[in-house]
Amino acid sequence: MDIKKFKAGKLLSQSTGYKSFMPEIINQTYTWEEAGINILLEKATLQLGALNSFSQFVPDIDLFIRMHVVKEATESSRIEGTQTNIEDVLVKQTDINPEKRNDWQEVNNYIRSMHHAIPRLEVLPLSSRLLKETHAILLDGVRGEHKLPGNFRSSQNWIGGASLNDAVFVPPPHNEVNRLMGDLENFIHNDEVQVPHLIKIAIAHYQFETIHPFLDGNGRIGRLLITLYLMENKIIDKPILYLSEFFEKNKALYYDNLTNVRLKNDMTQWIRFFLEAVVQTCEKATSSLKKIMQLRQQCEGDKIIHFGKKAPNAKKLLDYLFTQPVITAQQVAETLGISLVSSYKIIDDFIKAGMLTETTGFKRNRFFIFKEYLEIFHS
Repeated sequence: MDIKKFKAGKLLSQSTGYKSFMPEIINQTYTWEEAGINILLEKATLQLGALNSFSQFVPDIDLFIRMHVVKEATESSRIEGTQTNIEDVLVKQTDINPEKRNDWQEVNNYIRSMHHAIPRLEVLPLSSRLLKETHAILLDGVRGEHKLPGNFRSSQNWIGGASLNDAVFVPPPHNEVNRLMGDLENFIHNDEVQVPHLIKIAIAHYQFETIHPFLDGNGRIGRLLITLYLMENKIIDKPILYLSEFFEKNKALYYDNLTNVRLKNDMTQWIRFFLEAVVQTCEKATSSLKKIMQLRQQCEGDKIIHFGKKAPNAKKLLDYLFTQPVITAQQVAETLGISLVSSYKIIDDFIKAGMLTETTGFKRNRFFIFKEYLEIFHS
């Protein structure tokens, strides 16, 4: 099908007065003549390949992936309205202000769900079953815990507005969800569909958000779907690409482009937006990895080397900071196997060397931040 002839679906009048949107099935091959798509696709493919190749040469890449996962969880949850930042996520829930603990739990659930889903791809295909498992973890013990965690919805949901009658968008009726998700799953795994992977997952992400199969958590699961697809199809070897930051910074455009597919059948513009998200995200991720490598070399070569007899413990603490850049003296003592008094001494050495900053101003219950490292993820 020529992508310009794409038909998103139709509105269905319901007995209570509202109209729901019934999407068309998508399991088919798509073609296009839009030169702009080809140019963006080439650029996105090259950038993604370059990022994947570069990540294979980064020492201890898994240490840094954890922070990328934390950032993704924070950004993806922020799109849904949480206010937690990266620093909050990296401390224990008991150390968070009570009014922020629900947000903290939601973001950490997202991290847990990612850590569950990615290794599961080794034994289970990207499927409704895997998404349901991931969804159950996402909603565990948080505000959506009564909204059928781990199950597709059994009632009508809506987006925006106070009720179905004034909603911005009403997804298809719940009794159509299994059929539509089955078609989406078939599209994802249909090797006879001659569509490049980045365009295929762009269409799949749109369709998932349109089906909105869960009562809550659809946005976060739909964005995680992108990374899982790229991992399953060996487009990336490590979970290094997350588009939520781009979508958050361009939230209005993100929603407008999804909406215009439904209202105007404009799949072309959505694909262009999605590919641009891949291009810019890859560029930023590559830049961040380079900065991280430079920072590590600087810390080890210009600072740790001057720690004398403390250098082995200092190196061990530095490695820990690259996975946990917000720490307490107790954590340092446990990580290094030293006394609390000794942990304060090495923390003071790190502060003097410019590698740690105390954030609370308190004499007790203090937190120390590897500020220069965290700034890479805030830029």
